[in-house]
Amino acid sequence: MKEYKYKINGNPYNVVIKDVEGNLAQVEVNGTLYKVEMETPPPAAPKPVNRPAAAPKTATVAAPKAAASKAGVKSPLPGVILDIKVKEGDEVKKGQTVIILEAMKMENNINADRDGKIASIKVKTGDSVLEGTDLVIIE
Repeated sequence: MKEYKYKINGNPYNVVIKDVEGNLAQVEVNGTLYKVEMETPPPAAPKPVNRPAAAPKTATVAAPKAAASKAGVKSPLPGVILDIKVKEGDEVKKGQTVIILEAMKMENNINADRDGKIASIKVKTGDSVLEGTDLVIIE
């Protein structure tokens, strides 16, 4: 049983939800009992989650030198690019912040995952990115 107090156009209402079975509810409003039939919404179809496809493992095995020479720092979650802390040609160390990403109303530091040189920057300030998007390429 849940009780709510409302004011509608300055008039007070005391609403008590006594019982709910399926789509029928017994509701008492200012001492008067009502049977309320709620519309049943159509079942929501699950929304597919679009995730970027991972590179096949055979590609890493087949060309280890190419994979080791350049690697992208990927976005760990969807968000908006707030700031880019590096330029092409900059030397970076593992753990150094390269991008500031706003996600879920929080600023997230995106750090270099290895030592190297910034080969290219794939985003610009204000871009919206999805999870798995290459942000910068380190060689």
